[in-house]
Amino acid sequence: MRAVVRGLGRGVAGVGVVVTLVAAGWLMWVLPGPQMGAVLGFGPVDGVFRVHRCYEATDAEGYTTGTDCTGWYTPRRSGEAAREIVLATAAEEYRRGARVEVRTARGRAYELSGSAVFNFGAAAGLLLVPFLTLAAWLFACARTGTVANGDGYFLASLAGLLAAIVLAAGAGLLVGIGTAVF
Repeated sequence: MRAVVRGLGRGVAGVGVVVTLVAAGWLMWVLPGPQMGAVLGFGPVDGVFRVHRCYEATDAEGYTTGTDCTGWYTPRRSGEAAREIVLATAAEEYRRGARVEVRTARGRAYELSGSAVFNFGAAAGLLLVPFLTLAAWLFACARTGTVANGDGYFLASLAGLLAAIVLAAGAGLLVGIGTAVF
C-alpha cells in the first residue's frame, strides 16, 4: 500500500511540475513577454515613430518610470494606417520631429533603452523566480516520492528575487551605457 501511495505522490508532483512550468510560461507570454520582445528587438522593425513631445512618465503611485514620448507612428507594412502612439520608456528625451525606428506591442511603441530593459527584466524575473522555485520543490518531491523539506527552496526563492532585481539593474545599466556610447 505504501508503494502505491508513494507512486501516486510522484505522479501528482510530476504533474504539478508540468502545470507550474506551463503557468509560468503562459504568464510570461501574457504579461511582460510582448513588451520585452519589442524592447530587445526580436523581429523586424515595425515602423518609424516621429516625436511630438517627450516627458517623464510616472506609474500609479507617482514613481518615475522613464521617459515617454507622444508622436506619430508610421508602420512599415502597407495597408496599416498611421496613428498617434506613445513611445514607452524611450532611450533618451528626443527633440520634436526626431525619427526613431520602433517595434510595437500592445498598442505602444518600444525601442532598446536601459530603463525598459530594467523594467521588463525585473518584471520577468520577479514573475519567474517563484514559479521556478515551486517547480524545483515539486520535482524534488516527485524524485523522492515524499514531501521534501521546503526551507531551502524558500531561501533560494528569496535569493532569486533579489538576484532578479540586481541582474535587471545591471542589464539596464549596461544597455543604457551601450545606447549612449553607440
